[in-house]
Amino acid sequence: MVARLLLLRARPRGPAGGPGPVCRRLSAGSGPREYLQRSIVPTMHFQDSLPRLPIPKLEDTIKRYLRAQKPLLDDGQFRKTEQFCKSFENGIGKELHEQLVAQDKQNKHTSYISGPWFDMYLTARDPVVLNFNPFMAFNPDPKSEYNDQLIRATNMTISAIRFLKTLRAGLLEPEVFHLNPAKSDTDTFKRLIRFVPSSLSWYGAYLVNAYPLDMSQYFRLFNSTRLPRPVRDELVTDESARHLLVLRKGHFYVFDVLDQDGNIVSASEIQAHLKYILSDSSATPDFPLAYLTTENRDVWAELRERLVSGGNEEALRKVDSAVFCLCLDDFPIKDLVHLSHTMLHSDGTNRWFDKSFNLILAKDGTAAVHFEHAWGDGVAVLRFFNEVFKDSTQAPAITPQSQPAHTDSSAAVRRLNFKLDDAMKASIGAAKDKFDAIVKTLTIDFIQFQRGGKEFLKNQKLSPDAVAQLAFQMAFLRQYGRTVATYESCSTAAFKHGRTEAIRPASIFTKKCSEAFVREPSRHSAGELCQMMAECSTYHGQLTKEAAMGEMGGAHWPTCQGFDRHLFALRYLAAAKGIALPELYLDPAYRQINHNILSTSTLSSSTVNIGGFAPVVPDGFGIGYAVHDKWIGCNVSSYPGRNAREFLQCVEKALEDIFDAIEGKRIKT
Repeated sequence: MVARLLLLRARPRGPAGGPGPVCRRLSAGSGPREYLQRSIVPTMHFQDSLPRLPIPKLEDTIKRYLRAQKPLLDDGQFRKTEQFCKSFENGIGKELHEQLVAQDKQNKHTSYISGPWFDMYLTARDPVVLNFNPFMAFNPDPKSEYNDQLIRATNMTISAIRFLKTLRAGLLEPEVFHLNPAKSDTDTFKRLIRFVPSSLSWYGAYLVNAYPLDMSQYFRLFNSTRLPRPVRDELVTDESARHLLVLRKGHFYVFDVLDQDGNIVSASEIQAHLKYILSDSSATPDFPLAYLTTENRDVWAELRERLVSGGNEEALRKVDSAVFCLCLDDFPIKDLVHLSHTMLHSDGTNRWFDKSFNLILAKDGTAAVHFEHAWGDGVAVLRFFNEVFKDSTQAPAITPQSQPAHTDSSAAVRRLNFKLDDAMKASIGAAKDKFDAIVKTLTIDFIQFQRGGKEFLKNQKLSPDAVAQLAFQMAFLRQYGRTVATYESCSTAAFKHGRTEAIRPASIFTKKCSEAFVREPSRHSAGELCQMMAECSTYHGQLTKEAAMGEMGGAHWPTCQGFDRHLFALRYLAAAKGIALPELYLDPAYRQINHNILSTSTLSSSTVNIGGFAPVVPDGFGIGYAVHDKWIGCNVSSYPGRNAREFLQCVEKALEDIFDAIEGKRIKT
């Protein structure tokens, strides 16, 4: 399993993280506006000229790998790993690297990691829920009366369809990382860059310190699903479909949200259809079909074939091809922990975990996106998320005073019925039992550290992300007495078909600093501790730059210099060529560094309330966190054997100690 919620910490544009048109309130009967925005720069304008993801030099990868291993191994283990690395670098690793470079030169339309990364996800046989799929929950609508479930579901659905139409029309603003927005995020620049040919446009942006991001994943947001297949799943997209899939109490409903001309169905009609679904008093089915998407992928593949042969092919096609899946829950959210459990896994009856994303609305209007991870990463999902929040709150299609259309929803809305024989019912029951058993073992907890956040830490010339990661290292050391493999996801969307790279936050610097804080605080002055924190911050900044874009600045060409994906691609190539697994990959140290006990991912958006994911290994923690301007939030999951609540208490203690040291106070043991 791998880390999830792979989000780029890009500079947001505007209060909700996305550009938008001039907002205007629509009257209840005027029908929805068709587009979110009308960018004068075509959506895919930069795609053809994006730089290719560079393959690092093998010697650099080995050096970085050994640096990451240093805090995890004793001297004897480290010497053995050094020998494995030396043999690999001068032997089979060199041959594989040369083959990888040659293969990459023959496939200039993509990146060296794209194919292997798709295979990694699609060949995984673990259930997608809890093992791969993360969630992000929206903040409430600032206008409380708009948080009614029907009102918000209607508005978010229409905003999502507006996003779809804007994307497909090429009117969605290109995704760009602005290092100097005063120069590049301007109307003047946009008017100029649109006349630069697509084959050269990236270079024009680069000259003003703007880095367009890969948008090749965006088309999979809609009308897409992951089909279970034996050995390797399949991603399918059917852009001809015009219907929405709605799940409520385990029942499946479909109705068109686009008409035959591709226009959005009127807001009052969509409101009427959703109201009709919400008024259905049918009990939850005895054998909810959705449980099958929680199964092992080979088991699910076999069951799906039986469903198809049993007369369910057309109904399943409706599920698979739907624009997206809207889940309407019948209960309110109690607190943030309940929110996390609900949006990450729920009870399994009212989600279709294979869809590219599920838009979930609780009875009190609390909303979230739960997404399948094989098709893409957090950059595309977060852009969609931000735009939907902004549009649905600033230009809502309906108001609390809007009346549903007088239309025959019983004719427009179709409830899908599935033919289930006794064997299939038994299989659904077995899937439910397995799902219930694993869900019962998952613990989630959350803290908000209110003493300070990004503003305070930046004033101290400390990286906010480095401080958060240091707190996790200190917490684990305090709770378990050691330093362990740690993974922080980082986007490489600055490159054509880039996916992600790993930052390895556990370093010799964090180990030294953590031990000083946790084991011997009385031996160090606050100044000495601050100096160690500064070293951690500097090194973490270096790791982040290496992983994401190398040196991002006017005088430097972007590079990508992490080690994880390079070693992964070499291993993948060896397997594809039928070469025996090199000794480097058989080294216990390699297995250990890829057993990510601390799997972390940060969320940076003013629209996100909370996000999270399950641990990627049974004895690990899944850590979703965000460093806000004034506070730090941390959402942690664990299975038996680890204790999320105690870990968070240790994180809180670590943050208190860090802030005490900054303020010159003595650290309490």
